[in-house]
Amino acid sequence: MLYLMFVRLAGWMVLLARSAASKDAELLVLRQELAVLRRQNPRPKPDCARPGGDRRSGPAAPLSGSNTRSWR
Repeated sequence: MLYLMFVRLAGWMVLLARSAASKDAELLVLRQELAVLRRQNPRPKPDCARPGGDRRSGPAAPLSGSNTRSWR
């Protein structure tokens, strides 16, 4: 427990000692990485946004189909 507290405290001291330029550079790198990942895996659109898509989503989606007779 004491070791973890020391590691956290040392990490905060390192962050405080860093210059604003290095923090800005890290933000730029992280934003670039995020942009690359978003290009590789675009967010899926909800079903209701597609033409002919089902308006229901989540747990109610299986109940909204035409196969509700199989449940009876």
